[in-house]
Amino acid sequence: MNEKINQPFPTSYRGIDEATRLSGFTMASDVLTCSLLRTLASSKPAAKFLELGTGTGLSTAWILDGMDTESTLTSVDNDAKFLEIAESFLGADKRLKLICSDGADWVQENRAQKYDYIFADTWHGKYLLLDEVLYMLNKGGLYIIDDMLPQANWPDGHSEKVTNLMEVLENRSDLTITKQIWATGIIVAVKK
Repeated sequence: MNEKINQPFPTSYRGIDEATRLSGFTMASDVLTCSLLRTLASSKPAAKFLELGTGTGLSTAWILDGMDTESTLTSVDNDAKFLEIAESFLGADKRLKLICSDGADWVQENRAQKYDYIFADTWHGKYLLLDEVLYMLNKGGLYIIDDMLPQANWPDGHSEKVTNLMEVLENRSDLTITKQIWATGIIVAVKK
């Protein structure tokens, strides 16, 4: 177990973590980020949750662990291979709907949906279609992104994208934000 987290990990975490390593997926959410996602999920009873970028389901497991029985989570990813890992460990949870789709297509087709909590862990909803995804956020809803601190796997020029995104978020009048220099660099915003 990770010594940074003093609370129990979700039941499915170890299995998903092992399957993630075996699959070669290298973009999994940091365990500290996941712990925060669970804590913030606990603050939203009977809520609608959205995760953009399921990956193999590591962060999905933590969000589900924080949700109550009346809440639902829609999690979207475009890679069926990695989504199968999430499905195999988390698919029996009736609160969860896993969707294999291009992020842009899914956002455009579901713009009218409203959510109380959005974790944008992929390009869509973070660097692309930001306005559309924030429109989907209810008043008082949480918008969470990670990987705002330099990462070894960033492509050339990505640092400028991160800087630009932070400036855009800071200048929005409809959000209250907190930037955290912790874990992989997290921004938590609440819609006013």
